[in-house]
Formats: sequence, structure tokens, C-alpha cells
Amino acid sequence: MSGLIGKKIGMTSLFDENGKNIPCTVIEAGPCVVTQVRTNEVDGYEALQLGFDDKSDKNATKADLGHFKKAGTSVKRRVMEFQGFKEEYKLGDEITVDLFKENEFVDVSATSKGKGFQGVVKRHGFAGSERTHGQQSMLRAPGSVGAASYPARIFKGMKMGGQMGSEKVKVQNLRVLKVVPEKNLIVIKGCVPGHNNTYVTIQK
Repeated sequence: MSGLIGKKIGMTSLFDENGKNIPCTVIEAGPCVVTQVRTNEVDGYEALQLGFDDKSDKNATKADLGHFKKAGTSVKRRVMEFQGFKEEYKLGDEITVDLFKENEFVDVSATSKGKGFQGVVKRHGFAGSERTHGQQSMLRAPGSVGAASYPARIFKGMKMGGQMGSEKVKVQNLRVLKVVPEKNLIVIKGCVPGHNNTYVTIQK
């Protein structure tokens, strides 16, 4: 799937032709530079490696400096491969938000917000125990989790408290409401994973 690397700016809302208020997310999509071209002859598959968001040379390794020098561009913070581009691109070419059109559907993936260690009520939607009838300190507890002497262990995959969030999440079939080429912005219906300024991947 072809696409771009972007950065989540934040959420807002737009009104459609019927006056309905639609929540949407604003993403700075590109411009992305082609930093490597994968071919069947050399790599065994065809893809484009795109770079996004400049980084200072002093914070880059010598390997990164040499890699981006071949493409004739500055060192990038985020690099990712995409497949399925209809047009032919060469090393150093720039791909902009014009890749997307209004009213088409895209998939957006990013790292979700980290929520730390959470209990089973927040993490898995457990109801907890009843609030009355003399309950003491077990209101949000998970309850029984295993058997007795057999199997004498906790089964893998048991829903328990633990670290929540901070994992890769993909939201599919989000409609593109608006494209602003002069500011490299794309407005997508609904919400996408991650906090503001997190890097996102937009695929069509």
C-alpha cells in the first residue's frame, strides 16, 4: 500500500453540507523524500523508503549521514518503506500530500498513548464486585484467577492488571475530509492513535 509518514497535529471539527458537526484529526503529511529505492534485482521486492522530519547532523550516526547523502537530502528522524506506488520515483524525489484525494479512505497507524500500569476494570472492562452487602476492599479486584492443586498455575493469556497502551494501533477506513497542499495538511474523519506530535503512517 502506498502512503506517507506524517505527524498528528491535533483534533478539531468540521461542518458538512447538512450542518452536521464531524470530529476530525489534522495530520501534517509529508513532504517525504525518497531515501532508497528497493528493486527485485537487488532486494527481491519493490518498495520505496521514505524519510520525514529533519534532524540535525550532530545527532546522526555516520551511517545515517552517508545513507541520506546518497539521496541528496538532510538526515531524517523517521524512515519507513511503502509499496504500491503507481508513479515511478527516483532517489531524492519528494512526495507530497497531493498523493491523497478528498473522500477517499485511508488506514492510519501509530503508537497509542501510554497509560501505565492499570487494573482489570480499566484495562479489560471488568465490572468489579458489587458495591454493597458488606464488600470491603475488593471493589475493583479481578477475583479468582486459577484452580487448586491442578493445574496449580495461571494459564497464559489470563486477563490481569498490567501495562496498558503504548502499542502500535491501526485504524482502518478513515475518510479524507480535506487536503491542504500549501500547508501539507490532511484532515481525516474521526480520531487516530497517539498523542499530539506523534508520528503516524497513512496508507491508501
